[in-house]
Amino acid sequence: MPSDRLPRDGGVRPSETRTEMTWIVMPGQTNALGTVFGGQVMAWIDVCAAVSAQRFARCTVVTAGMDSLNFRAPMRQGNIAVLRASVNWAGHSSMEVGVRVEREDAITGERTHTSSAYLTFVALDSRGNKVRLPTLSPETDEEIRRHHEAEMRREARLRHKEDVKNRRAAR
Repeated sequence: MPSDRLPRDGGVRPSETRTEMTWIVMPGQTNALGTVFGGQVMAWIDVCAAVSAQRFARCTVVTAGMDSLNFRAPMRQGNIAVLRASVNWAGHSSMEVGVRVEREDAITGERTHTSSAYLTFVALDSRGNKVRLPTLSPETDEEIRRHHEAEMRREARLRHKEDVKNRRAAR
């Protein structure tokens, strides 16, 4: 990575992980109502998020989980699907990527927020071992907010995992 792109502390800026992908919604991607299958949206989200994670890690990444996929509005055949992703938080070998999905009317250009998701990725070497990630260096108020909220989601996931473990042990 060129030194002029590095923040003072040597980390990677979230802006360097930004990814935008677009697709035209085709008939084979829609259900009987003419709206996109939820699974299709999930697949698009996973690909967009993976590109963002790979831009950050600069190695192979795999999806470890997807949180909070919420569908807010339908996307129809002929709409343009617009997905935007960036890395929100990074630990030693895992990172959170946020993805926002919008539908764009191909004629008017009007965009509507249709769904959002948060995904966790793990960085791996060629043998499948975890790789230590670079530091994520949020700079803008928005990036700092996203970083803080990602930390809260991570803490909630870890608490939930511990609660499930404790409930199983109590049986």
